[in-house]
Amino acid sequence: MNKKKSYRSAKQVMSKRVMLVDGMATAKEAVDIMRKEKVGSLVIKKRYPEDTYGIVNINDFIKGVILQDKTSEEVNLFEIMTKPVISVPADMDVRYVASLFINTGIRMAPVEENGEYIGMVSLSDLILEDLLF
Repeated sequence: MNKKKSYRSAKQVMSKRVMLVDGMATAKEAVDIMRKEKVGSLVIKKRYPEDTYGIVNINDFIKGVILQDKTSEEVNLFEIMTKPVISVPADMDVRYVASLFINTGIRMAPVEENGEYIGMVSLSDLILEDLLF
């Protein structure tokens, strides 16, 4: 029997934990925040109104610190972040979220509603919540 899943939005499956940090923070400071807050990524704040947000995750620390043979104290987030951040609308169907992630190669993104980031959604959220299986 083929059971059709009901529509679910990014807002329904997201984690409500969004951590915004300054791009001048060091990689060490960022990892300390991620450990304390138990998050997999950090959103980098805009420097000025016309700027855009950035994002860092574990892969960025590996590529920008470990593989570059640098210490976490000498690398600032603005040096290793991905910018602009790709965000998803709160009401986006999780099937389209999954498609966006696969097509862009990202694993998580901030969820945006009324111009504000209200949470984070990841590929693992979609699977672990049993929304696509």
